[in-house]
Amino acid sequence: MAKKSKEARIQVILECTEHKTSGVPGTSRYITTKNKKNTPERLELKKYNSILKKKTVHREIK
Repeated sequence: MAKKSKEARIQVILECTEHKTSGVPGTSRYITTKNKKNTPERLELKKYNSILKKKTVHREIK
């Protein structure tokens, strides 16, 4: 059997962009996976922020 090459899927953390500017304590983060070959740039998704109680843009952090 041939040796398996590096995996294309990696785990990334998404953090809310609006939460930092709101001044409310706490953070809204999600963990997901992405294919680094298909999407080399940072991932941006609209997710629910339970602290602000609305959908906000979450951006990948490193």
